[in-house]
Amino acid sequence: QIYGNGLYKILLVDCGVKNNIIRRLIVNNATVIRVPWDYPFLEEDYDGLFISNGPGDPIQCKPTIKNLETALEQEKPIFGICLGHQLLALAAGASTYKLKYGHRSHNQPVLYQPTQKAYITSQNHGYAVDERTVSKLWESTFINLNDQTNEGLRHVFKPVFSTQFHPEASGG
Repeated sequence: QIYGNGLYKILLVDCGVKNNIIRRLIVNNATVIRVPWDYPFLEEDYDGLFISNGPGDPIQCKPTIKNLETALEQEKPIFGICLGHQLLALAAGASTYKLKYGHRSHNQPVLYQPTQKAYITSQNHGYAVDERTVSKLWESTFINLNDQTNEGLRHVFKPVFSTQFHPEASGG
């Protein structure tokens, strides 16, 4: 499916995307091309790749992880939210684990490590990236202030980044 008519062509890998994410991309001058989570997107033409949120254990999304491993070898921008964050981490060689209770609310505090500023975020997930397994080619950008879990990653050299929380969301 294609949404919007913007300048930037964003290929959205739909793992359970929220409609507000699509709306926010369109408002920011994007044409969004939505494909299923297991779609072999490597031959598609796009300016940037977006990996959406979604439910469940990220390790179960093997086709997406495999496609992301190859996409990470390219120089195109990639951004992941929630499950997309976990899938990018897995494609980069990191591990994930199940949280005891998960993060579920509109009031999860995270710290943006480069500036030491805290933000209140919207979250709904049961898995986290094991920061101890993240390669030196990646920087941790956000941490959860309640339990110190990883909430964001950025590649050191490439235009690839992710957040565990939902930056597009707001309460109500």
